[in-house]
Amino acid sequence: MATKTQHAVGVDIGGTGIKGALVDLADGSLLTDRVKVATPAGAEPKDVLAAVKVVLETLEVTGADVPLGVAFPAIVRRGRTMSAANVSDKWIGFEAETFFEDGLGREIHFANDADVAGVAELRYGAAKDVDGLVILTTLGTGIGTALMYDGVLIPNSELGHLQRAEKKRDFEGVAAYSAMEREDLSWEEWAARLQRYYSHLEFLFSPDLFVVGGGVSKHADRFLPLLDLDTPIVPAVHRNNAGIIGAAALALAADAPTSTPAEAATLVAKSTD
Repeated sequence: MATKTQHAVGVDIGGTGIKGALVDLADGSLLTDRVKVATPAGAEPKDVLAAVKVVLETLEVTGADVPLGVAFPAIVRRGRTMSAANVSDKWIGFEAETFFEDGLGREIHFANDADVAGVAELRYGAAKDVDGLVILTTLGTGIGTALMYDGVLIPNSELGHLQRAEKKRDFEGVAAYSAMEREDLSWEEWAARLQRYYSHLEFLFSPDLFVVGGGVSKHADRFLPLLDLDTPIVPAVHRNNAGIIGAAALALAADAPTSTPAEAATLVAKSTD
């Protein structure tokens, strides 16, 4: 049996699908095929828990001897979900980490999905060994973000909800990948919207690097070269597996004396295991 510092399970809960795999923490590679089940209609806590159990049973990792990390599309404050994106409103103010620990009969580490994607890129991907401020954005149904400064995660940033002053509308409503699909935009038309968004982030934060994740990052060559920024911008290395990998990496914190996602991410980033 592998030791806890070698392998961990990551589960990434989304509005449409729940994905999981066993991860090698030495290099962030998947040791099993990725298992995916549909997110239950309505995405209420008890139904999501049941779906996560199916993922773990399929992976044959239901025992507590392998650490488990869970990524979720919400602001997560010390295990409590404070928002809900494409899931039931019952998650708002919900003691999610305790609920999952009780339901699964094991300790877990529960964190925001964009934050864990940032952790994956911080430890194993495009943000590794980058000094200063790195902003990861995930372009999908919405825009998720993770802020990392000198290898330390600053949790629960919601920069997709920055508003365009002239329209008083969130950037994610017009610049997420879903907007491109919904409005049948060309790459050039979509890139023009991304230009306004990333230029705004650049003005506010003066970052040292942008990392672009989400499934669309596999087409980075179609839109990143169209952006004109002072800040380097690169695709994420782990794309749609970043949530699984980052959640697994954060599972190290389940047995460590940490109390916040930032402390857990610092532990993960500095680990040499």
